[in-house]
Amino acid sequence: MLLGFGALAGVAIGWCIHSFFPAERDRLAGIASLLPTIFLRLIKMVIAPLVVSTLTVGIAKLGDIRIVGRIGGKALAWFVFASLLSLTLGLVLVDAFEPGRAVQWTLPAVAGPLEPLAVDLSAESFVIHTIPASVVDAMARNEILQIVVFCLLFGSAMATLGPRAQRLIGILEELAETVLAVTRFIMRLAPVAVVGALASTVAKDGFGVLRAYAFFLGEFYLGLVILWTLLIGIGLAIYGRRIVDLVWRMREPVLLALSTASSEAAYPKTLAELERFGVSNRIASFVLPMGYSFNLDGSMLYCAFAVMFIAQAYGIELPLSTQIVVLLTLMLMSKGIAGVPRASLVVVAGTLAQFRLPEAGILLVMGIDHFLDMGRSATNVIGNSIAAAVVSRWEGERSEGGHGHAHDATAEVSL
Repeated sequence: MLLGFGALAGVAIGWCIHSFFPAERDRLAGIASLLPTIFLRLIKMVIAPLVVSTLTVGIAKLGDIRIVGRIGGKALAWFVFASLLSLTLGLVLVDAFEPGRAVQWTLPAVAGPLEPLAVDLSAESFVIHTIPASVVDAMARNEILQIVVFCLLFGSAMATLGPRAQRLIGILEELAETVLAVTRFIMRLAPVAVVGALASTVAKDGFGVLRAYAFFLGEFYLGLVILWTLLIGIGLAIYGRRIVDLVWRMREPVLLALSTASSEAAYPKTLAELERFGVSNRIASFVLPMGYSFNLDGSMLYCAFAVMFIAQAYGIELPLSTQIVVLLTLMLMSKGIAGVPRASLVVVAGTLAQFRLPEAGILLVMGIDHFLDMGRSATNVIGNSIAAAVVSRWEGERSEGGHGHAHDATAEVSL
């Protein structure tokens, strides 16, 4: 909500500068832009340690399939499929609608290099841009894809060590908590950064920027409707007609997530409704928490939308090969920092830095992020509910609902 007030304040200040101080527009806009510059540098500061600590711990805890069993493997298979579906849909829609063309922004001084990173899909290029020669160098340059590769290897190695790695995992968990606390501090500055970003933009460009917001919001929510339709349709094919009953049961958790812009707020009610629907406790209590880190369908759609929207708004053309690598980068990076406040914004900021796109564009999207977060949070609830039901069916559960599985404590402990 504070971001919404910040957006309104920024627009009002920018309009006043644009209308009443035309001779001072550039100077005042430059002063206002210092606020988002500070925020951007702080965000870039935490991206690398955030990915390293959270993704490594997640892989270390989840990497031993002997522990998580076949349920973990099936859940991960669905999560990867659903994430790729959401990201691909986002890229297709944003390429088709081109919402960023509604208004063209000038490249800001904080954007870094003016040319985006050229990416080709040759074997040599793939190796160079994916495999780090030094993880320290990759972290210093915020080369997210290289950092992710290191984390995958390091986390998997820790998983094979079993109890011997518990001390190191504990240290990394404490590091992750500390970096998350730093991130929460930084996120408190987001409304101030939004005021500066929008004041600077409107002061220079007038109200034309608001038209871009209208296109972006409308097309993003249309994308969510299409994604819901696809997920429910796939759920029907796997689970049967009762998947419609599941979606209906989720109306209260969805409304809670929509109103609070937080899928986490709907977690207890979602878990209870899944068990009433007939998903056993051992599956629901295992798949749902995993989904909150690995299966954020609405957030995936948003990340693809936001990155391409920002590139279009600055008039930067990304070839199909680069877009494919962007998709894969979003796919991997998002799995590491899902627990971060406004994690989608951090994922987008890291991806922009990876491909040398103007990071300042994230601040223009933040002005309406609360309204975007409402839709993606509700979608995350539906996506994780369908995921739990699908895994339940793959495990051979065919209960017609009720409370028979709600307290399956023995099965839960066996995981």
